[in-house]
Parts: sequence; C-alpha cells; structure tokens
Amino acid sequence: MGEVIVPSPADFHVHLRQGTLAKLVTPHVRKGGFTLAYVMPNLKPPITTTAQALAYKAELEAIDPTVEYLMTLYLSPDLTPEEIVKAKNAGIAGVKSYPRGVTTNSDGGIESYEMYYPVFEAMQRVDMVLNLHGEVPSDAATNIHVLNAEPQFLPHLHSLHKAFPRLRIVLEHATTRAAIDAVKECGPNVACTITAHHLALTVDDWAGQSFNFCKPVAKFPDDRAALRQVIKEGHPRFFLGSDSAPHLLHSKSTSTPTQGCAAGIYTSPILLPLVAHLLESFDALDKLQGFASTFGRSFYHRDLNAEQTHKVVLQKISAHVVEGKYGAGEESVVPFWAGKELGWKIVAS
Repeated sequence: MGEVIVPSPADFHVHLRQGTLAKLVTPHVRKGGFTLAYVMPNLKPPITTTAQALAYKAELEAIDPTVEYLMTLYLSPDLTPEEIVKAKNAGIAGVKSYPRGVTTNSDGGIESYEMYYPVFEAMQRVDMVLNLHGEVPSDAATNIHVLNAEPQFLPHLHSLHKAFPRLRIVLEHATTRAAIDAVKECGPNVACTITAHHLALTVDDWAGQSFNFCKPVAKFPDDRAALRQVIKEGHPRFFLGSDSAPHLLHSKSTSTPTQGCAAGIYTSPILLPLVAHLLESFDALDKLQGFASTFGRSFYHRDLNAEQTHKVVLQKISAHVVEGKYGAGEESVVPFWAGKELGWKIVAS
C-alpha cells in the first residue's frame, strides 16, 4: 500500500503537562496526526476535581482548539461519589488510578482499592471509565520489581472486574503477554491500550539508554510479540494509547547518584507515521485504522458519523529522518526515534 487513510485518529492516553511545557507539546498532538487526546491528570498538583479538569481543558483548548480533549480525574481519597456524578455531567470521561510511586507524579497514588469501592460503584452507575496503571510498587521483600510489577497487578484487574462487571475498565500501556491474556479473559467492558514504543522496544533497548526508559519498562521479546500479535488479530478491545510523556532534556538525559532520569517516552509529534511504520514491520498495516481510531472510539463511545470524520492521509515514502529535538537548549524535548528513519509521512490532515 502506498497510501493509507485513517479516520479521525484518537490517542487514548497522552500527557500534555502544564505551563511552558504544555505550550510546547500540545500542538504536537495534531502534528502527529491526531484529533482526539485522552488527557492524563498526573500534574502538580494532580487533577482531582471537576473544576480543575475543566480549567485544564480550557488551557489546552487555548493552545490548540482543533483537538478534542477528553479529560480525566486522578483517583485519590478526596474523590467522592458525588464528585463522580458532577464530573460525568460536565463531560469528564474517566478516572485514572496510579499505584503509589510507580511512575511520574504518582506519590499520591493508591495503596488499596477497597476503600474506593463507593467511587467505583458511582462510576459504574453513571458509566465513567476507570483507567488502571497496571503495576504494583516494587518491594524487595516480596521480590517485586519493574520486570514483574505488571503480572503481579493482574489479580487486581480480575477482582475489580468481578466486583463491578458493568464498569468500563482500561488496563493502560500493557507490556506483557500475561496482561494481554488477562484482558482477553475479561468481559467486553475491559479493554487495553498499547503504546507505539512498546511495539518497538525490549529490555535491552532501555538498559543504559535513558531516552528509551519509561514506566512500565519494555519487557522481553516474547512479550513484545504478544502485543504485536493481538494487533494483527484485530482484537477490538486493544487500541492505541501512546502514553506519550515529554520531559525536558536535562531531566531526561541526566541522572545522579541520588536521582534517576525521568521515566517517559515522547512520541506525539511522530505518532501516526510511527505506528504505521511499526505495524508495517510486522505485517499489520491493514489493522491501522482499527488500532489507531475506531476500536478506541467505540469503547469510549466516541464513534463518528460521516460529517464529523476527519481523514488523515499517510503516504509511503523512501524514508525521512525524525527531528532530534523540539524547543531550544535545555528547554527542549527529544522525541522517540530521534535521528532514525520513518517510512511513512502525513500528507493530508
């Protein structure tokens, strides 16, 4: 295929930050080919109320009004069933759960799910989505670490689905075969996002390379094969959520004896061409439309009619080199695939 058309691509997991960094990276959603962004709430301070989410949405729309921003709340002890109803009425799409300390700005994350059951019941009743960062905190005493934190989390997914069978749940950024199998075992109300970078990387690619380091970390070749296979199957409950997570150059490239480099991989400005490039590499290019648009939209009840659909056209090219950075000096971000070649380019958007 020399040309591929994707209707209204949708990224169901993206970090757009705040302040000057938000002004730099928010326009890259559209630059990367996307017209919908499901926005994560782990700011400083985190987005925990409807009012905060709506104010943040207004800030993003002021930067780039051409993208539809679906907003989320950060699951915290302050979140109440009453706030869930208020959020639903205001158009907030979901609630994100971060286990304590497992990723960027998750120090206020949860340690037990049972205390949130009244909140989950309210979400089930009003039909809001629960987004799960699918890891448990590392614990040397029980041999839990970055490589097995996701499989160790999966019993929580099953128990939540059993307790709230009508609650729509998304297991975010799966990295293991075990996670793929667990989501398949659940009912139609449980879905899963897959990132572009986890389709490319394995553990060898991030060990010693800060720009390929993210949470959850990329795992083993067999795990990557499972992510690729479920996309080739065209399974409708597995769709794109980039987890595109920008960090300024000085925090991403530098670590000290007391502070590691920032966890996060930035894919927004090249996202749709990158996904096409990767899917083509494992003979799944024909699944691009479902994976990058229609499957996620269907699960989130954001289906489009003919009048609303915005078609993005990708064209096969000999190759072009991805830019080395966006911004200036230390106030810049380095994208995934920087300096490497991509075989696809957006020619109409």
